[in-house]
Amino acid sequence: MRMTLHTDYALRMLIYVATRRDGACTVNDVAEAYGLSRNHLLKVAQTLRHLGLVETTRGRAGGIRLARAPREIGVGALVRATEEEFSLAECMQAGGRACAISPACRLKGMLHEALGAFLPVLDKYTLADIVRDRASLGPLLGIDLAAA
Repeated sequence: MRMTLHTDYALRMLIYVATRRDGACTVNDVAEAYGLSRNHLLKVAQTLRHLGLVETTRGRAGGIRLARAPREIGVGALVRATEEEFSLAECMQAGGRACAISPACRLKGMLHEALGAFLPVLDKYTLADIVRDRASLGPLLGIDLAAA
């Protein structure tokens, strides 16, 4: 399974915001910390706001902050909400081309089983689990933990 960049960036944005002690930052802060596209991260921030995971404020004192405690943000739920499709092979896609061996192939069932194991593992974790070691994450992200 490969997550889309949108999901990857959503996780990174949440990690950045949760690592800051005050929880407030800008999209530019996140873009600079990871070396990512500001424009793409603006779309990610909109998605996270729509999902109720972050609050955004416009203007000079504006920015992003978590709308929920990190322990309330499930990794599995986020992945499900941001991924559009979980088709691991073309034969699993709605409207995908028929494969010559489809009538006898067992791969599709195996891939469904693998996906069925993937998401429950992510369900065991929250954003709090990811940012548990803020002391190590902060400097890597350019966050002054004494001030943040």
